[in-house]
Amino acid sequence: MASKVQTAPDEFRDHISTVDEEGKRVWVYPKKPKGKLYNYRKYVSYLLLVLLFAGPFTKINGLPLLMLNVVERKFVIFGVLFWPQDFFIMVVAFLTMVVFIILFTVVYGRIFCGWVCPQTIFMEMVFRRIEYAIEGDYTKQRALDKMPWNAEKIGKKSAKITIFLLISFLISNLFLAYIIGIDELQKIITDGPLEHKAGFGALLLFTGAFFWVFAWFREQVCTIVCPYGRLQGVMQDKKTVVVAYDYGRGEPRGKLRKNQERTEGDCIDCHQCVQVCPTGIDIRNGAQQLECINCTACVDACNDIMRIIEKPEGLIRYESEQALETGKKWTFFTPRVMGYTAVLAILLTALTTLLLTRDDAEATILRTPGQLYQKTEQGHIKNLYNISVINKTNHEMPLTLKLIDKEGTIKVIGNELILPAQGIAEGVFFTEIAKADLTGMNSEIEIGVYHGDELITTTDTKFLGPAN
Repeated sequence: MASKVQTAPDEFRDHISTVDEEGKRVWVYPKKPKGKLYNYRKYVSYLLLVLLFAGPFTKINGLPLLMLNVVERKFVIFGVLFWPQDFFIMVVAFLTMVVFIILFTVVYGRIFCGWVCPQTIFMEMVFRRIEYAIEGDYTKQRALDKMPWNAEKIGKKSAKITIFLLISFLISNLFLAYIIGIDELQKIITDGPLEHKAGFGALLLFTGAFFWVFAWFREQVCTIVCPYGRLQGVMQDKKTVVVAYDYGRGEPRGKLRKNQERTEGDCIDCHQCVQVCPTGIDIRNGAQQLECINCTACVDACNDIMRIIEKPEGLIRYESEQALETGKKWTFFTPRVMGYTAVLAILLTALTTLLLTRDDAEATILRTPGQLYQKTEQGHIKNLYNISVINKTNHEMPLTLKLIDKEGTIKVIGNELILPAQGIAEGVFFTEIAKADLTGMNSEIEIGVYHGDELITTTDTKFLGPAN
């Protein structure tokens, strides 16, 4: 929807473009974009969609590529299984991701929002293209909404809503697959909804949420809800590369008139950049606008006009605000960028070290509550322990227990300890140590958990003995 040119330089910053003076929603009818950058965005989007839909079916060492099972507190990232016991690794990974996002944003602005964000990809490259195919370009869509309900309007609206619902249901299945895994999702589908009421209910809930977002809420996700978008003013500065209008070259604006010498700037005030904007802003109001997602639709539209009027392309382009003001070329290595890069390097080093030194299993061994030590006929001391072992791999492992720092024996009570894949094994065992090897009433001992001859993890615990 075209906006009027702002009379006050910063008036546009007092309100978002999709809300009028009365606080009502201003529906955005963006013109269908076209151009070189839009074609690049399509290729990137389709590649990312293929990767996104292939993700749940892709497995590494029998584990999903990505699964964030919050319900069972089980997380798989790039085929590596993480449990709540790996919380410290997840914290470091989260901090690394945050610093990387800040660094990327400081340098390149919201290029993620316009080119990679799932919200933008689904909205602009899936739902919006379907809308164009059914209802036509922006002028036809506006006319269709204004016309009374008739056969044409009912038919087009019904077709769009039906397709939107089907795609939303497909996305909800994909979303759930990343939470519970593709195998559990297949059970919900094959066994029927009555056998998995909670899972089927989640599918319906996600379907409704996705349909509401893409059919009605749309660009307001980016301008109102998304925390990343709201933090742009904090993370960006004048050296950040954004989609910007070259006001030095474009101002003052003026309509193009035949057979008249032009004294104005290169901007002919055609409003094409405004009409293609999916968030309804005027990029000429200035760089770093809250609603701008750096999708480059305005760049393509402006370049198309510049070619027609035989002016150089790039009136709207990727550029830093500092470069527009000074005319100097953009520089990557600024003190702020180098600082974030140093912090990121430290976090990546710490994360890599934690991942490389991470055990395949984690054991918790505690003395059985309420049990004192026992003396054997040989004068040795015995303690009873409970053990719980978590498997961080996708392979079953028979376990044996051995004392590492002292001479002694360990005898498991009952069946052999078998650690199931991605599971937990629990058991009870006696540890027997000669009294002469003990250092007091509470001696520290180290127990190793072995899979065959391979030591997979160790844990320390207390051994209770006589005072002297």
